[in-house]
Amino acid sequence: MNEIRRGTMEMTAAMLISGTIGWFVLMSGQPVTGVVFWRCLFGAMTLLVVCAAMGLLRPGMLSVKTFSIAVAGGVAIVLNWLLLFAAYSHASISIATTVYNTQPFMLLGLGALFLGEKITLTKLFWLGLAFAGMVVIVEGKPTETGGAGSYAIGILLSLSAAFFYALAAIAAKWLKGTPPHLIALIQVSTGILMLVPFTDFSAVPRDAGGWSILVTMGIVHTGLMYVLLYGAIQRLPTHLTGALSFIYPIAAIIVDRFAFGHVLGATQIVGAIIILGAAAGMNLGWTIPLPRHRSDRLSKGTAE
Repeated sequence: MNEIRRGTMEMTAAMLISGTIGWFVLMSGQPVTGVVFWRCLFGAMTLLVVCAAMGLLRPGMLSVKTFSIAVAGGVAIVLNWLLLFAAYSHASISIATTVYNTQPFMLLGLGALFLGEKITLTKLFWLGLAFAGMVVIVEGKPTETGGAGSYAIGILLSLSAAFFYALAAIAAKWLKGTPPHLIALIQVSTGILMLVPFTDFSAVPRDAGGWSILVTMGIVHTGLMYVLLYGAIQRLPTHLTGALSFIYPIAAIIVDRFAFGHVLGATQIVGAIIILGAAAGMNLGWTIPLPRHRSDRLSKGTAE
């Protein structure tokens, strides 16, 4: 099996796994802090085995600075999980996941702020389009009494989750060259320490079914998913990785429809298409043709 084909299969599997996590979160019946704690615990156990098998636990693998950045990234990724999982019960899995896919635009701003990356006219176009899609999504709020306030909270939680994901991505950029599985282990271990004080251990599942959901989230949605995702990223060109990443929101919308009966309204569908289309344009580097005379004039102040 060639590298591209194997990477495509790994990326597809990782995105399909990610698309089902909302179902597991809601079916667990656990408070959000408990769900994330057990995900981190079982995920850490899985990644510990993976890292040991790969020989990544040797002394001297990380400097103090690298370890500190990995921990900071871990704080951000755990906050990201807490906020996204909390959004599911307010705005549905479909809407929360779609809004969460504004992460590339959060990363755009943070990259310009912390990494000195240039914001081009094309990127600004996709950013504006994503904002327009967000407005359409917000306008598509439920009309039933009491639904709009909760819906707005879900939107805000999803946007906040995207922001913290972007912070974690910035940390990952600073950790270039560090084994990604080791970074993931540090992140989930950080999550365990963060959430111990906030986890209600008296509310743990009382049956095997409840525990199986939490264990699956740790082993499959964290340990296995990280291994598949990082394996795919190493094998695939960037454009193909970006294209396959859109399996995640599509899978989440399908799961939400068949598991919980949530159907997007016409306005919400339009908003979702706009946001995902803008994110695709950003990830895949689509360009917007500008009139020659205007692009020449603008290029003097903005690098394309």
